Amino acid sequence: MTITALTRKLVTSLVEDASTAPSMHNAQPWKFVHRVGTGTVELYGDPTRGMPREDPDHRALHLGCGAALFGLRVAAAHHGLHAAGHLLPDPGDPWYLADVRLRPNAAGEGDEDETLSSLHSVLRKRHTSRFPFTEERVPAEILDGLRAAALLEGCRLGVPGAWHTDTVLDLVHVSELFESADASVRAEIAAWTRTGATDDGTETEGIPAYAFGPRQYDVTSPVRDFDTQRGAQGRVSARFEKTPQIALLGTAQDTPEQWLAAGQALHRVLLQATLDGLSTSLMSQPVEWPELRSLTRDPGATTGYVHMVIRLGYGPKGRATPRRPAEDVLTFV
Repeated sequence: MTITALTRKLVTSLVEDASTAPSMHNAQPWKFVHRVGTGTVELYGDPTRGMPREDPDHRALHLGCGAALFGLRVAAAHHGLHAAGHLLPDPGDPWYLADVRLRPNAAGEGDEDETLSSLHSVLRKRHTSRFPFTEERVPAEILDGLRAAALLEGCRLGVPGAWHTDTVLDLVHVSELFESADASVRAEIAAWTRTGATDDGTETEGIPAYAFGPRQYDVTSPVRDFDTQRGAQGRVSARFEKTPQIALLGTAQDTPEQWLAAGQALHRVLLQATLDGLSTSLMSQPVEWPELRSLTRDPGATTGYVHMVIRLGYGPKGRATPRRPAEDVLTFV
């Protein structure tokens, strides 16, 4: 395939696939620019879709954009293209997050691109599940595969033991108390939830009520309740797993480049988990509070900074949440 074969239709398809990525509160804080005739797609962060209270440093925004970048790589590989990404190409523009050059696969790139292409089948099947999981344990070989997926993106996925899991779950509950006591945080979350009220905002973003999942009878699982004000109608209650299985995604450093790497690792892990038949949900509450974030890491581990708590197991698959149309996130120049 030549550069001239990168048609508007193909680039639009690539960006639509990339936009299936997870992001904080489904804000979808990314923008793509395709420079026609160059084979280049540029990725930008959109600070207007940031969370000033929950994500003042824009770390979660970078994670979401990194996940979208990984989705673009998967989509490109599916179409026989190699996506060579250069992170943070312009020191003068902090929102210019990546420069991606698309070209046909070259010798030596086939194995990696084939692996990426194998994930394409679950791009649109991966959804956050805020439903109860069973107590069935995830086999060690599957966990090893998820660890390997993170390592391929230069990140680490830790599966904590019993004491560390209990510590993280305690921090989840503490972060919920912090959140309930902070009106500005609650207001920010409410701005990104959709309960069907007339002032809910657009239907192409945010967390819709059908994705909230049931309320917990007993708070045993690290599942964020986006309906703390109980505005959603018809929500039932259910018992969640008593011994949640979690994994912690982290990096050695805490820089924008590492955040983008962590976003790519996050999406890779989630897609691999989906391919392995697992259901997943994300919990960022403990890492949103500086006084709690450092406590989530295992002091004996080499991971310096935790970016996400991932809940995984066997249970109902979540439903797809809305996505912005391509014309809202893609520009041709």
